[in-house]
Amino acid sequence: MLTGLTVTNIVLIERLDLAFASGLSVLTGETGAGKSILLDALGLSIGARADAGLIRSGQDQASVTATFEIPPAHPAHALLGESDIEDEDILVLRRTLGADGRSRAYVNDQPVSIGLMRRLGESLLEVHGQFDDRGLMDRRTHREALDTFGALGSQAEKTAVAYRTWRAAAAAYESAVENAAALQAEADELQVAVEELRALAPQSGEESALAEKRTMLMNVEQLVEALDGAISELEGEEMASGRLRNAQRFLERVGSKAGGRLDAALAAAERAQVEIEECLHELQAAAADIEGGGAELPAIEDRLFALRDAARKYGVTVDALPDRLERYEKRLDGISDGESMVAGLRAEMEGARAGYLDNAEKLSAARREAANKLDAVVAAELPPLRMEKASFSTSIGKVEEADWSEHGIDRVEFLIATNPGAAPGPLGKIASGGELSRFMLALKIALVGVGTAETLIFDEVDSGVGGATAAAVGERLERLGAHKQILVVTHSPQVAARGDDHLKVEKQSNSASAATIVSRLMGEDRREEVARMLSGESVTDEARSAAEQLMKREPA
Repeated sequence: MLTGLTVTNIVLIERLDLAFASGLSVLTGETGAGKSILLDALGLSIGARADAGLIRSGQDQASVTATFEIPPAHPAHALLGESDIEDEDILVLRRTLGADGRSRAYVNDQPVSIGLMRRLGESLLEVHGQFDDRGLMDRRTHREALDTFGALGSQAEKTAVAYRTWRAAAAAYESAVENAAALQAEADELQVAVEELRALAPQSGEESALAEKRTMLMNVEQLVEALDGAISELEGEEMASGRLRNAQRFLERVGSKAGGRLDAALAAAERAQVEIEECLHELQAAAADIEGGGAELPAIEDRLFALRDAARKYGVTVDALPDRLERYEKRLDGISDGESMVAGLRAEMEGARAGYLDNAEKLSAARREAANKLDAVVAAELPPLRMEKASFSTSIGKVEEADWSEHGIDRVEFLIATNPGAAPGPLGKIASGGELSRFMLALKIALVGVGTAETLIFDEVDSGVGGATAAAVGERLERLGAHKQILVVTHSPQVAARGDDHLKVEKQSNSASAATIVSRLMGEDRREEVARMLSGESVTDEARSAAEQLMKREPA
């Protein structure tokens, strides 16, 4: 609720301090007294466009300070928290304006952007009429207003949860799809590597065995020559084995005559003979192997080089190739599992989309039902406001899937037609200033309690009407004042008489200057002002009597 307004050096205002009450407050005064200046000043405090022309003549700076009381659950608290501004139940918005046209904004004495001031102002105050258009004039607020009117919060929340579930599932699927190409490329590379390594069939320790055999075969001529020489030295009668056998025969002839003295020598000779024969056997076997293996060298080298090439290609040692093959096989299996996971994510996404659409269509149906009721309520309010030829309708249209949101699949807009047969259109583009204010009044009556703004301002809502219509306007403003703080700028005595609080705006002037002042009227002063509004410049006793009768009306 707006509790105070301080204005300094704005046009005709030198210094003005106003306090505001709850309920319906009326602002009256003659044309040109400065009522619109007050609204301009209030607009500055809530982020309206600044104009250096608003500064009082001869002054370098102007300022406006608006003070609001905000309830604990008001969204302004969240805005303050987001901006690290000290949060209290009292909110002070201050705007200064320099002669160069530059302005500065402050919230609770902390400098802020004009954008933040405007966001706060939109949550605190709505102005309807020729001064400014906020709140329900913004088509983006219509959906929420309809949902609140129809008590659709539960279904709207279900739709929002379903939407977030769908989008999360879609994001997971889309991420998996984005990775699918990279995974497929990896799978293709792995498949080639696995087929190559499987065909190579590397064995642990194979490299050293092949290298050793290759080294041997590369020296086969030298080895064969050495082996042949060694065999030649051992074989034959004139070689070591033959000489050893001859020595054994000599000893055996005389062994029995030596009394055992030659037994050890004979045993040693026998052992030597056995070792020489074993040596000859190994030499002959080795010679046969080496001589026959020369043809294997090309194949051994091909195998060895193939293993080493594969090891370089895959960045491992030859002995690690079997492990690398096993790792590639496991990864390839994992990617295959990933393909089935993508299919599962797609099914999950499609199921979540269907769930969201089901909730959104239920919400849409409920909105259409609520729209019919709202249209009827507003239609009932229009004839007493001298708008019996006008019509109001709530348009609900489906949006493209790309525009689906947590708020559903509908585009909601309030439309009006001021004449029979005319095509309905947006509020601000069809109605004139006075008509628009009365339309907004009818809407506000129908949607009482909707929106966060606790303060509503109607600028000349009674423009162009009088008599019973003006009385109907006053009655509805009073009724609305039981739920919201209402400020109305009026020229209608029927409206002024309904006020819980009455502020009179006057212009005082002399030969040197002019100034706007505001006074709070009570008792006889208030009756005199209502009488002036009834009779004009010359107040008669009849006007005073009529004013008193208006002020004695039954409570709304």
